[in-house]
Amino acid sequence: MKYRKFGKIDYKPSALGFGAMRLPIIGGDQTKIDEPQAIKMIRHAIDHGVNYVDTAYPYHGGESEKLVGKALRDGYRERVKLVTKMPTFLVKERGDFDKYLDEQLGKLQTDHLDFYLLHGLRKERWPILKQLGVFNWAEQKIREGVIRHLGFSFHDNLPLFKEIVDSYRGWTLCQIQLNYMDTEYQAGLEGLRYAAARGLAVVIMEPIKGGKLAVTPPKDVQEVWTKSERKRTPAEWALQWVWNLPEVSVVLSGMSEMKHVEENLEYADRSGVGSLTKYELALYDEARDAYNKLGFIGCTGCRYCMPCPQGVEIPTILGLYNEYYMSGQGDEVKNKYWQQITPETHSTNCVACGQCEEKCPQHLPIRKFMGETSRMFPQPEKPKQ
Repeated sequence: MKYRKFGKIDYKPSALGFGAMRLPIIGGDQTKIDEPQAIKMIRHAIDHGVNYVDTAYPYHGGESEKLVGKALRDGYRERVKLVTKMPTFLVKERGDFDKYLDEQLGKLQTDHLDFYLLHGLRKERWPILKQLGVFNWAEQKIREGVIRHLGFSFHDNLPLFKEIVDSYRGWTLCQIQLNYMDTEYQAGLEGLRYAAARGLAVVIMEPIKGGKLAVTPPKDVQEVWTKSERKRTPAEWALQWVWNLPEVSVVLSGMSEMKHVEENLEYADRSGVGSLTKYELALYDEARDAYNKLGFIGCTGCRYCMPCPQGVEIPTILGLYNEYYMSGQGDEVKNKYWQQITPETHSTNCVACGQCEEKCPQHLPIRKFMGETSRMFPQPEKPKQ
């Protein structure tokens, strides 16, 4: 395992961090984690050098923190830095700070958190937290030893990101979305460098864009990668781009199979700042252009939009929308759509209430896409009797 710098503090994090957002599940139910397999995966990663484990209050419908707590028994807790996040979207009054922190410590079976992040800061949440005195509260918890370091994760525009970075001298880290498709999206590369220049460790989420950059790419994109003498999987191309950046401290990966863990451990072992050639970096520009011409949607499958009040299976539908355009708009994807989507979860049930768009960290026009998919994937006609 390779290890990197972590801002101003004396800690060398593993290049690969374990993100407990996409753990293996049973029967397609996000709240039913396959516990034996998930625990085995987390411990395997730690046994092979991973020392940074990240979770959050809403992951897997509130079950991720419980699973991580179980996985870190038997001496594993002492071998990692444990990270979780304040559910800022639930905070209404100052007493909620303690309420949720105490609940999280119980789920994680620990008496302290190495890093506690204000989750998913956006322009709607940020003023509320400041008004409630979140920094005074956090400093008290740091003095008590319950929280060792404070940070934030972010989903909004670059000016707000800079404002938040500059608002508090006590930040240790921030977590941002970054991959070779999102260089100017949200905080982007400029935000990465801005935070790092001010001494913050920068943790990267969605380096593979929710798995979208790991699947077999469209023909036009695959032709770009074949130009390289060095052969990599699509997932490794995505990860190595982020690891190549000197300002990056940790790259999180949400892994749902042991195969993903083993592959990512190998990729991390080959990682390094400046390891990509100028020619290879130019290939990323070509791949990005090819994806954009095909109509790439920025959904990462985070499922923050769920549950839909009307039962629409939004993330799966958006994934199939992407696949339809990137595969040449063939009937195969239409058939696949009706293997995965039922009439009850079809986009025709969308009433355009907008709740999903309010919760979407990517700020996607989901209602627009639901209208398009209802036309792209009409319900098959019932056979005549």
